[in-house]
Amino acid sequence: MALSNSNSNANALPVASNEIEALTKALSGFGVDEKSMVSILGKWHPEQKKSFRKGTQFFVQDERLFERWIDRHVEQLKHEFLRLKSAVVLWTMHPWERDARLMRDAVIDGPKSYNVVIEIACTRSSEELLGARRAYHALFDRSVEEDIAYNADGVERNLLVALVSSYRYEGPRVHEDTAKSEAKTLVSAIKNALKKNPMEDEVVVRILSTRSKLHLKSVFKHYKDISGKTLDEDVVAPSSLKHTVQCLSTPHTYFIKVLDAAMNSGADENTKEGLTRVIVTRADVDMRVITEEYHKQNGVALNQKIEQIAKGSFKDFLLTLLARGGPIQLKK
Repeated sequence: MALSNSNSNANALPVASNEIEALTKALSGFGVDEKSMVSILGKWHPEQKKSFRKGTQFFVQDERLFERWIDRHVEQLKHEFLRLKSAVVLWTMHPWERDARLMRDAVIDGPKSYNVVIEIACTRSSEELLGARRAYHALFDRSVEEDIAYNADGVERNLLVALVSSYRYEGPRVHEDTAKSEAKTLVSAIKNALKKNPMEDEVVVRILSTRSKLHLKSVFKHYKDISGKTLDEDVVAPSSLKHTVQCLSTPHTYFIKVLDAAMNSGADENTKEGLTRVIVTRADVDMRVITEEYHKQNGVALNQKIEQIAKGSFKDFLLTLLARGGPIQLKK
């Protein structure tokens, strides 16, 4: 009899609206607020869980009055629970393996992820890129070049293969006359882009994929002197060519664009993954510079933005990686 009274009292307990709101928030967005989720769900009785199903966006009631999870919310929640795991796994990998696996996933994913291949090919040193290619061999028993050549279609194929095959000179020498001549070549190619896609131009591909980054810096300077605009400004619409130019000319600005896109409320899952990728891969490289530039461009600190949009242990891990470079001197 005592047990019956206890159940009756438990079943009579309503779910406080603030608990429903708190749990909905804990299960929405980047990552999961594990602490709030456990503290709320762990004490609920069956009738309280029923109230949650009726009062939240995650469930639907069919014509038989059956309350079930909406499929897209189930899939989304799976992704959110996996974010911390994915970030930790990427962080603990050798950088060569990490880049190899990121490139492999991007190649399989297709054109919407080719920017990841370009990002790795253009922002790593020659030795780092060579190491990633060796790791790719070891992991997948083939080369990244042949995978791209097989999977990529259209005009992007030659540029992508050339970029990942590159072993750029990293010394101080720059031939200014050559840089100026190559800038003129790029200006001409961009002006005639409607007649011929610049990615189909072997000379354009050769310049972007083989020249040292110091040499390209001079090329891009001469380009602006001739054109009146930067090459990035002149290349229309997001494309492999535009991503290549951004990664080679202003990599920190490129990374900030990836972060902004990832933290946009309407971002798809593929775009959202950029947040983890950039912070994990740049934490020990140039995250301090990225953070300072982010504040300069957006007027808000990157760690504050992550505090706003991320949750739980995933948020804590990202903030820990951001802090590895020490305190950031933010200019007001």
